[in-house]
Amino acid sequence: MYEVHIPARSVDPFADILGWDRIRSLRHEADAIRGLLGPRVVWNISSTAVGGGVAEMLRSLLRYARGLGINVRWLVFEGPPDFFRITKRVHNALHGSAGDGSPLGAEQIALFERVTQENAVALDALVRPDDVVVCHDPQTSGLVPYLMGKGARVVWRAHIGHERHDREVDRGWAFLRPYLERVPLAVFSLAAYAPPWLSKTTSVLPPNIDPFSAKNQLIDEAVVRAILVQVGLVDGPAGPGSSVFVRDDGSAGRVDRAAEVLRVGRAPAWDTPLVVQVSRWDAIKDPAGVLAGFAGLVESGAPRGAQLVLAGPSVDAVADDPEGAQVFADLESRWRALADGVRRSIHLALLPMRDSEENAAIVNALQRHAAVIVQKSLEEGFGLTVTEAMWKRRPVVASAVGGIREQLRDGEDGLLLDDPTDLVAFAGLLRRVLSDEALAGRLGAAAYERVRARYLSVTALEGWASLVRLLVT
Repeated sequence: MYEVHIPARSVDPFADILGWDRIRSLRHEADAIRGLLGPRVVWNISSTAVGGGVAEMLRSLLRYARGLGINVRWLVFEGPPDFFRITKRVHNALHGSAGDGSPLGAEQIALFERVTQENAVALDALVRPDDVVVCHDPQTSGLVPYLMGKGARVVWRAHIGHERHDREVDRGWAFLRPYLERVPLAVFSLAAYAPPWLSKTTSVLPPNIDPFSAKNQLIDEAVVRAILVQVGLVDGPAGPGSSVFVRDDGSAGRVDRAAEVLRVGRAPAWDTPLVVQVSRWDAIKDPAGVLAGFAGLVESGAPRGAQLVLAGPSVDAVADDPEGAQVFADLESRWRALADGVRRSIHLALLPMRDSEENAAIVNALQRHAAVIVQKSLEEGFGLTVTEAMWKRRPVVASAVGGIREQLRDGEDGLLLDDPTDLVAFAGLLRRVLSDEALAGRLGAAAYERVRARYLSVTALEGWASLVRLLVT
């Protein structure tokens, strides 16, 4: 286990978005929370510091909490690949999927508990009685009884879930139940995700984005173009801009690395409309379905000559996601099997991850340049890529699953695909929004306002303040 050091950041810039009254109210609440906590620390424990929405949200929330004077700290749980294969299996089960079909029996429980114990030892010198500890997702669930035994005020935060409770979902919860059934507070993105045996100790907080992070900060068109040309996602020249962005510490960063891109021929021209999905290489995100659905659109004539970019992290860059390489290999095989004319319109991009903020800046530029952003997940706990796209005023086509349905109102803030496996309907929604620029603009403008009202970091800070009050009073 190791600690991630987070510098403090002021919440004052949010006043330009939300108004000063909201910021003054938040500061007043922070004063009260500091008084309630006294010398206690609020710890967060997750399974990775980079890659995925959990790490991004923690980095954002904790720096603003520190800027408000709250003593928050972040620890990262470590384990061998076999441990993360087990937790990925549980992750898939909680989404209603069998994943790789591997067992969740006595052998897996023994390994899960052994690795948990090894991490727990590191907590002895850190966590004190009455500290608040927030454990994130299945990887950290085994720590809950141990921390409660030390007298900590424990929260388990689930960023995933499924509204239906079928055989696989029940299998996942059965694996976790011995560690979670006595937790004082469990926090979900949707109330329907909570199993019945946790319903009396459940709160709901939607995820959020940081509008000032490298992934979401406002960058102008010249910078967008320079970044995408540098990375190799659009054809050059770069134009008058430079590939710069603002890092979390306020310093200037520059996108210098290139993506690994599978394509036939040249990168798309700057004026080519791009349909974009950015996600981990995870079967639940259904990149294969996006590929097949867009291929069907190309075969019948894609409006305005649109092309598809399927983008995700370098396959060896996310420690707690052992299936990424296989999912990408399967996607590559499917891409290579397409007719040459179709393949020329589809680009598979592995984005550099050596510098997480550089990666975020690349995603920001790609999303801002997209004509349409897609999230065709088969299941989705919430879907921060949808939130990010909405914030950038992009029209979104997404599956009507999980938390996506909470964010998007069909025809108002985006277009929803009722059946994520219906590739004909998916292609039809893409055709509709690509063919109607007025519709695209209206959806994007409404989406921005919805995120501003509901899904920014300040709203999450206010929610967590209420939960801390529950725990310590």
